[in-house]
Amino acid sequence: MKKLLAIVLAFGPGIFAIGYTIGTGSVTSMIVAGSTYGMQLLWVLLLSCLFSGILIYVYGNYTLITGETALFAFKKHLKWGKAMAILIIIGIAFGQWNSLMGIMGISSNIIYEIFAIYFPQISQNKYEFVIGIAAVVTAIFYALLLVGKYTFFEKILVIFVTIMGLSFLISLFMVYPMPLDVIKGLVPSVPEVQGGKMLVAAFVGTTMAAATFLSRPLFVKGKGWTIKNLKQQKKDAITAAILVFVISATIMAVATGALFYDGKPVTQVLDMVNTLEPVAGKFALTLFFFGTLSAGLSSIFPILLIVPILIADYQSGELDTSSRQFKIITAFACLFAMIVPIFGSNPVEMQILSQIFNVFVLPLVIFGIIFLINNRQLMQGYKTGRSINIGLIAALFFSLIISYNGILALINYF
Repeated sequence: MKKLLAIVLAFGPGIFAIGYTIGTGSVTSMIVAGSTYGMQLLWVLLLSCLFSGILIYVYGNYTLITGETALFAFKKHLKWGKAMAILIIIGIAFGQWNSLMGIMGISSNIIYEIFAIYFPQISQNKYEFVIGIAAVVTAIFYALLLVGKYTFFEKILVIFVTIMGLSFLISLFMVYPMPLDVIKGLVPSVPEVQGGKMLVAAFVGTTMAAATFLSRPLFVKGKGWTIKNLKQQKKDAITAAILVFVISATIMAVATGALFYDGKPVTQVLDMVNTLEPVAGKFALTLFFFGTLSAGLSSIFPILLIVPILIADYQSGELDTSSRQFKIITAFACLFAMIVPIFGSNPVEMQILSQIFNVFVLPLVIFGIIFLINNRQLMQGYKTGRSINIGLIAALFFSLIISYNGILALINYF
């Protein structure tokens, strides 16, 4: 146990990549996909995680070699970099804060459902109970943000991500898909039904999150890494990408095994209670809910941080968590998070929609880093390999297709 704990605590800035990527947006998308289409979209997840690993690695390397963060470098070195950086900040803030609403809605609903499993009498006051939970969770996280530093945030995320991963993996031993369906899921195909394209875009929006790559430089600097840590940074990026794929695929597999074969797609948080409990039992249901809750809580920290991070990145490339600017922006984000719980919108639907918006700035984020890492003067003699460049160009092409797909999905939705 001591060795296992040491390995978990030794995890680097990649824990923030997992926190950004596997939140309730990701969990919701995986559950909806698994319960509705089985393992059919596993190939999208695999490609997204592959490209994410490359981008996490490249952004981290650029910072270790040059000492510059992403948006600051865009503004300083690219012809249209200033406008591009501002557009990226606006796009990510919109997508991430919309996601935050859904996360708070789902997390507060899940805490309520866990209580309701063991105390059915509280079901008479669900609305008030959910709002109260959301307010308490928001207040706790804001208080932690005001007193925390990088190392503190990292430890909190390690705890949540570990609980999340273990909860979903244990659930997989209780309900699982057919092995043949897993293999078929690696063959590219899109569900030819209403909402199929939207879910594909949501998959990419949550797994190839632009916020993950742009925040990487500041978290690498917060860790205290320098050019001497290039190998460690590479290992951290690979580990993060692999864990994102394994945990996300596990969630999809559990939803497939428990819900898809019985023809019970998920559209509301309550659907997971009514369908999973008879199949997996109360213990497995509680485990799965704790995993989903941990995913939500592990995302709240990074999402509350993202806008102050991006603005600080643009301004100076340094993040000061004790500044007045940081406190005001995070306070506003906390108030924004309460919208879904207060107005009672469907948090599952909100989460999927918010993930689609995340894909639209992704091509800009990839395009910018391709130019920066191939600037020999900036990279101080460090040459970017051909395989990395091919991977980045493929990621750019993939992101453009998905962005176009997301536009079509939103037009059809509205």
